[in-house]
Amino acid sequence: MFLRQLTYLVALDRFRHFSRAAEHCGVSQPALSAAIRQLEHELGVTIVRRRQRVLGLTPEGERVLAWARQSLAALDGLRQDAGFAHEEAGGSLAIGIMPPAQQLAPLLMESLRAAIPALHLELTVAAHGDILRGLSEQRFGLGIVYLDQLPAGGPFEAHELYVEQHVLVGGPGIVMPGRVRCSWGDAAGLPLCLLDRSMRSRQIVDRGFAEAGVVPDVRFETNALDLLHAELRAGRLASILPVAALPPRTDGTPLQIRRLDPSLTPAVGLVRVRQPMTSALMARCWHVASGLVLTDVLTMEERRSFLKKRTKKL
Repeated sequence: MFLRQLTYLVALDRFRHFSRAAEHCGVSQPALSAAIRQLEHELGVTIVRRRQRVLGLTPEGERVLAWARQSLAALDGLRQDAGFAHEEAGGSLAIGIMPPAQQLAPLLMESLRAAIPALHLELTVAAHGDILRGLSEQRFGLGIVYLDQLPAGGPFEAHELYVEQHVLVGGPGIVMPGRVRCSWGDAAGLPLCLLDRSMRSRQIVDRGFAEAGVVPDVRFETNALDLLHAELRAGRLASILPVAALPPRTDGTPLQIRRLDPSLTPAVGLVRVRQPMTSALMARCWHVASGLVLTDVLTMEERRSFLKKRTKKL
């Protein structure tokens, strides 16, 4: 068994197409197919279901795939561990971050680069479930997600970064209820733009409305935070967002913000897959990222002075 066979199998699962997987690996399709068949012969199991226009893995193939990902991740950790001893420490790290926390990305990246100057970072904005799958499949090394939905006794190690707070926010053209606080019932009466239901943040918001026994007037849904910000700046709709996901106040657009009563305060944190051995690079990245103090963050436009207690202005 060769590591290239495992690499081909991971690529085949990713692309679900022999030609595209072969192109990604820089080999011919016959060479990749032969390597997969050789792997099946060596293990004595059928890994790939081969049907016309259909490509999938057998249950045995799924188990082999999990071992392949784990083996390749361990090898990559070994390589990075050896390379980390060089004078100019480097390596690669893929991070998955949920949309409501994406404005934390500049602060996180600056902190990691300050500690590891030659670090290559790959950051992907994804839904909560996609991040957990990416961590399990070794596509991400770190994730930033809501911690309330981590499976009990699962494979994840977590570190709380801050406790989130959802607020009602609207532009200058929206007639907002109250002066500082409002109820979920008040918020339900406004025309709203919200993150879509694939997002954990939206599920938290829906729970707030359900517990209040009200049905919100949702006019627009999207998984793109920038589109919600555009609606808020245009003054057409209000929204309910985590404070860390409020629009940066850099364009002069005044925002009206109200605390929601009762307040929902889910914890947001750093997550990684628990491993028996951790590379020096991953240990350093985890130490730097988990050392961020974000308990009082309102927005990220002042990330270099994020310890200012902006939430007291609400």
